[in-house]
Amino acid sequence: MTQYLVFDVGGTNLKYALMDKTGHIVEKGSTPTHHENLDTFMSSMYEVGDKYQNQFEGIAVCAPGKIDTKKKVIHFGGAIPFLDGLNLKETLGEKYQVPVGAENDGKAAALCEQWMGELHNVNTGAVMTLGTGVGGGILIDNRVLHGRDFQAGELSWMVINSGAGIKNMDAYTGQLCSAVGMIRAINKEIENGNLNDGKAAFAAIKKRNVKANKIFKEYCRNVAIMILNIQTVINGEKIVIGGGISAQPILIEEIRHQFKSLLTNNKMLGNQVTPPEIVAAKYKNDTNLYGALYALLLEINGQEVR
Repeated sequence: MTQYLVFDVGGTNLKYALMDKTGHIVEKGSTPTHHENLDTFMSSMYEVGDKYQNQFEGIAVCAPGKIDTKKKVIHFGGAIPFLDGLNLKETLGEKYQVPVGAENDGKAAALCEQWMGELHNVNTGAVMTLGTGVGGGILIDNRVLHGRDFQAGELSWMVINSGAGIKNMDAYTGQLCSAVGMIRAINKEIENGNLNDGKAAFAAIKKRNVKANKIFKEYCRNVAIMILNIQTVINGEKIVIGGGISAQPILIEEIRHQFKSLLTNNKMLGNQVTPPEIVAAKYKNDTNLYGALYALLLEINGQEVR
């Protein structure tokens, strides 16, 4: 059975899995992401690679930042800035003598949904991953859009509050649509000492705590505005919401409600903008693993990433 080693590089954890070409996960695990320096970080990847030595015929990686999918080079690295300039072909590829695939984490999410999720058989749509910032993958004419220099889909830099000033992060979706930021704000208001306690935040929302609901509704409205801006450009069939909080049905319901309100409150807008179907991602924590593998399989088979 042909198997592949797949990495999902995150700011908190380095996830990995041994997978076959159908997407079946043979074994998976994770280890804390090392932020000390590049050498320490790569040592953790090599440790996983050595663990599965001779059990895989290719390595697939998705990571934050602008990813040159042709040269297998990470630029900027998002929350892990020392990844800037890392060539995965010259490191992982040469060490293990196997083909290497590389993809941005947001685009990997879109590839996953296209392969076996909510964007399967969808011509035009998008994935929005709500986390520390906003990851994104845009599907146009059944192809994931990379752009001239692989920057397409970097939704965190969409301006939806220009009045805050361009130098202020409060102008951007990366701040206003940050799931982490929303959860921290709610926990602060309900005086929960653990600001990152997502369960407590959503418990307060479901109990209709006034302060929690105000923050939550404003957050969902900002996400709806982001969807509206995307929809005016791509006229998509579906917008898929990913990230850990997408498992909360109340989140999807409120985003749908806020989007409908935007169209209802402006008759001309409502007449001209066709609303997309807004749904939760099919695969939760494993989404990026599937997408990274799919990108590699397409490349190995001589197909363009679609």
